Parts: sequence; structure tokens; C-alpha cells
Amino acid sequence: MRIVVLLFLLLFGTLAQAETGEQHAQAAARGLVGTPAPRLVLKTIDGQTIDLASYYGKKPVYLKFWATWCVPCREQMPHLKHVYEQAGSEMAVIAVDVGFDDSVEDVRRYRKEMGLKMPIVFDDGSIGEAFHLRVTPQHVVIGRDGRILYIGHEANAKLDAALLAARKSAPATAVATAAASESSGADKQLPDLTVPTLSGAAFHLRDADAKSHPTVLVFMSPWCETYLAKSRPALAASCRAVREQVTALSTDDHVRWLGIASTLWAGKDDLRAYQQEHHLGMPLALDDSGELFRRFRVMHVPTLLVFDAQGQLVRRIEGVDAHLGDELKSLVAM
Repeated sequence: MRIVVLLFLLLFGTLAQAETGEQHAQAAARGLVGTPAPRLVLKTIDGQTIDLASYYGKKPVYLKFWATWCVPCREQMPHLKHVYEQAGSEMAVIAVDVGFDDSVEDVRRYRKEMGLKMPIVFDDGSIGEAFHLRVTPQHVVIGRDGRILYIGHEANAKLDAALLAARKSAPATAVATAAASESSGADKQLPDLTVPTLSGAAFHLRDADAKSHPTVLVFMSPWCETYLAKSRPALAASCRAVREQVTALSTDDHVRWLGIASTLWAGKDDLRAYQQEHHLGMPLALDDSGELFRRFRVMHVPTLLVFDAQGQLVRRIEGVDAHLGDELKSLVAM
């Protein structure tokens, strides 16, 4: 009986995780499916240029967002290889590494390991922004007419049906497509923005009443310590060490702290549970639109941005810096 119960719990846990991933994908789909796909010019890791708009009206496009550390992405990779091999010239199949806690070197190693032949793009955040990236893997199917036909998380019958429908559709005149926003360099100063926190309070990044206080923005993910414990143990350890360091240092009222979490595989409930589990005292915010991650060009967690009392960026730290406490004391004393 105990074995049966254990098997049920394992099965239920797996299904619950899959449903959560699909829910994230459907959140991305709302407002996108049926709309014109954005005009994007992509650059592959081999230096080739792909103009997505040149396909619209001629052939369908399949974009798969993935990461080397993502377990379901790895499990689905044979499916992607099969789709690419079967599609031939009838469909543009492009693998888009999300660029989050990954590197081009990691992608190249994995490509060689798996024998991947399709074009691979390393995202700087702009592609994910355009397609409302919320989960890995995330599938985006664009029809011949340039409209977004399907967005999903699982490599299942629904995805296969969407791919088949896209391939069988007749060539059409491309609809007017949406222009993608241009990415810019990282901000070097705190912007005049107000960020809503989990508690409902507003955190003013550029606060006139806090001119005498330095500010630290902590970019993080609530799943880093657990999900990456096996696939990226060093990164998981770094996330835990930074969380412990920040927990200790953020008790200083002379420094303003704000934890900022990406919506990739995370929602407000996940962030709230993480806050409660680890008794985090600093305010936390979910970067719903991804604006803060993009504005400061943050592609790795944990990343800490340290600003002086005038709002100027003085340090960018990825991981633990043993001298952070002393540096903050110096900034307070200035």
C-alpha cells in the first residue's frame, strides 16, 4: 500500500509541475495568439542573420525557447530534432536559448552533444520580451500569414497539431507585423520608476526622501536554490549564499534594499512562499513585464546592483562579494 501511495505522489507531483508550466505558457498566450507576430531580426550563435518578417506570407515559423539547464527542455529536444528534420523547407524551425543563466559556450557544447542542426539563437531578452516568455520550454508557432497560431509548454498532441496546421496552410499575404522594441545599454542610474512590492507598498527607485541612502537591487529567482541543485549545483549554491548574505546585511536601515524576481517559472505565490520560508525582511517585487531585468541588462541570477546615495551605479556583482558589507558602510559614510 505504501508503494502505491508513493507512486501516486510521484505521479501527481510530475503532473502538477507540468500543469504549472502550461499555465505559465497560457498566460503568455493570452493577448498574443491570433495577433501579428513581431518583426525581429535574429542572429544565430554562428553569426547568421534571420529576418523573421521575411518568412511572413511565405512559410510558417516555429520558435522553441529553451535553456541548457532546463530539464523538460532536454527531455523535449528529440522532439525538436524530429520536427526540424521533417519540416525541411516547409517551415523555419529555430531554437532560441533564453540566455538566462546560460552562456553561448554552454549552448555550443550542448549542440555538439545532441547533434543539433537547426539554427540556434542566444536571446538577450528582447525576443523573450516580444513573445511574453514565461516558462521553459515555451513553443511559439507562427502561421504563414504572420499571425501567432499557438503558444504552449509541452511537446504534445496540441503542439503537433498546431505545427501540422501551420505547414498545411496555404501561402497568404502577410499581415502587418508588430515592431519589436529596441534593446538599449544597461542603465547606470536609478530610473524614476515606482515598483509595486508583494506587500502592496510602493518602492520608489528614485526616492527624494532617500537621497542620503545607498540602494541595492537584488535580482533573483525563487527556484534557483532548489531547481538548479542538481543541474547547476554551483549556481544553486551561489543563490543560497547571496540570499544568506543579503538577509544579514539588509537589516541595516541606512541602505535601501529591493529583491526583484523574474517571472520566468515564477509567480507572486512562488515569491511569497520563498519570502516566508527564508524569512526575508527586504521588500520583494515580481518584474511582471521584465522591464527592470531588461533595463539593467540582467541575464544571470543572483545579480546585485549597488547604487550610491545619488542613484549612480557603483558596483555590479554576480554572486557573493565578501567585501559588500564594508563597501556599503563606506557609501553610507560618504
